[in-house]
Amino acid sequence: MALIVQKFGGTSVGSVERIEQVAEKIKKFRDGGDDIVVVVSAMSGETNRLIDLAKQISDQPVARELDVMVSTGEQVTIALLAMALIKRGVPAVSFTGNQVRILTDSAHTKARILQIDSQRIQRELKAGRVVVVAGFQGVDGKGNITTLGRGGSDTTGVALAAALKADECQIYTDVDGVYTTDPRVVAKARRLDKITFEEMLEMASLGSKVLQIRAVEFAGKYSVPLRVLHSFQEGPGTLITLDEEESMEQPIISGIAFNRDEAKLTIRGVPDTPGVAFKILGPISAANVEVDMIVQNVAHDNTTDFTFTVHRNDYNSALQILQTIANEMGAREVIGDTDIAKVSIVGVGMRSHAGVASRMFEALAKENINIQMISTSEIKVSVVIEEKYLELAVRALHTAFDLDAPAAKRAE
Repeated sequence: MALIVQKFGGTSVGSVERIEQVAEKIKKFRDGGDDIVVVVSAMSGETNRLIDLAKQISDQPVARELDVMVSTGEQVTIALLAMALIKRGVPAVSFTGNQVRILTDSAHTKARILQIDSQRIQRELKAGRVVVVAGFQGVDGKGNITTLGRGGSDTTGVALAAALKADECQIYTDVDGVYTTDPRVVAKARRLDKITFEEMLEMASLGSKVLQIRAVEFAGKYSVPLRVLHSFQEGPGTLITLDEEESMEQPIISGIAFNRDEAKLTIRGVPDTPGVAFKILGPISAANVEVDMIVQNVAHDNTTDFTFTVHRNDYNSALQILQTIANEMGAREVIGDTDIAKVSIVGVGMRSHAGVASRMFEALAKENINIQMISTSEIKVSVVIEEKYLELAVRALHTAFDLDAPAAKRAE
């Protein structure tokens, strides 16, 4: 008998029919003798509907009241799923985040979990019940309802698995695992049987949408075995683990991530003096704009060109700030570019293999793709290129690093 925490997202519980299908899946595990804790999101589209209602009242709803409102979406889902299980003869009980006592800080709409009281869940499991918990929500020290931000149900699932010392946390979604890259871009992409937390964290931060970054961080911190599975298709999925030994015997690169949401800003002809980077990035950071890649080039005339990337949504506000900075510093000009994309190769195998970056650059050069910026870490190399070359670049790199699945494998 194992203790398994299963998380089902909004698409998986998007209708009564799908909730019934989820209940059937849970019943099979329960009939096999496993103890099951289920974490669910609101039904697909429900959170957006609730937020739209709030914005009909106010353009900037009070965060505390918004949390009270949007947390009701999960409350509906947990009750429906518990009903579906009970109808099938599976004893079940539903709990909100407050009832389980998922204690968070008081940062409404983006709270972080501080502690989970697992005693109530353990009592219900000993009584033979499946416990269905509302994801995405908790309660602060004053009893206020809080929410964890978009994708917070993944974090709830992993946090409960850690608190309960579960044998595995299973994340059910609309894909059957983690792939070497997006199969919609590369038809030869293949599902990975296993990937390390470190690799998955890089993949998630670089554009892979399979798992939320916070959930992967939490799982890695508390060594919670994490498995990504398809909600309505059978299969082994992808196991995310701390174990690197087997991964070191696999191809150097585990996957290719990409992000279309990048924009690039450059301030040229800035006096090359101590503290210049802070003078440029300080005001950007103060405006709550997150900077990604940075490149600085010093010219022969003792000036410097400073280039960095931001999320495309922050481009206009960052551009205005940079223009003000340029005027104050006497810079030559400010230019921007929203037609860029970031492509990254990720793999723990880089630690034991030389020449990975040059192999990447060679593959792009063969396709006449110009590299505008480069960033590296121990297990990652990222480049900025023109967005129009994104899919070509991903396909070229996928082939260059031997990630293409054999035809027989793709037909499975």
